[in-house]
Amino acid sequence: MVKQLSCEDVLSQLYDYLDSEIDGPTEEDINHHLHHCRECFSRAEFEKMLRKKVSETGESQAPEDVKARLASLIKRF
Repeated sequence: MVKQLSCEDVLSQLYDYLDSEIDGPTEEDINHHLHHCRECFSRAEFEKMLRKKVSETGESQAPEDVKARLASLIKRF
């Protein structure tokens, strides 16, 4: 049986989910939520695309202003 998760529950586990570091039942619950919640689905897709782009950039260093903006965004989530 699928457990109904809130958006907060899903987003708090999103990175573990994307890294395949959660158990099977929790993964099913998150998949179910993402299938029905457009906002969380969009966030998950954005994170997947961001990870892909970052992995494609190689070993280059980001400028300090970009690092500061990213740190600010991360703190907000």
